[in-house]
Amino acid sequence: MLELYQYELSDIWEQELDVNGEYGYALDRYWAVGECKPFVLKVADRYAGFALVNRESKVDQGAHWMDQFFVLKKYRRHGFGTAAAGEVFSAVPGAWEVGQMMSNYVAQAFWRSVIASYTRGNFSEVKLTGGWWEGVVQCFQVQASTSVGETYPSSK
Repeated sequence: MLELYQYELSDIWEQELDVNGEYGYALDRYWAVGECKPFVLKVADRYAGFALVNRESKVDQGAHWMDQFFVLKKYRRHGFGTAAAGEVFSAVPGAWEVGQMMSNYVAQAFWRSVIASYTRGNFSEVKLTGGWWEGVVQCFQVQASTSVGETYPSSK
């Protein structure tokens, strides 16, 4: 699914195919490093997407960072991405940052909506420029007691 994700971003994410015709992505750390958390998203026991969370925050050192988030096209616009994002946030309480590339306006709109709903508007947004990573970042807190079931439909 990472190859599909990277292909979809190929018009705004500067990357090239390797000698095997793949974009490639270093996933080993998600199974080897405790602070990296991979999530496989499923609908009716079928693969529907993924989320990769780590601690490589861009604004507040140590916050959880949504490194990658992807939902297959056939599952988009049905509330699944919103529900899945809420479940991922709730699974990892604490400080959070979710960033989008400057030119990824669709992702910015999606995340602003999801995070505004999830936090009931209690988040801040920062625009980062001039560093190795540039983009828009939403920052917020997730309490351990947040209940996904009250706000989001089940993603199962």
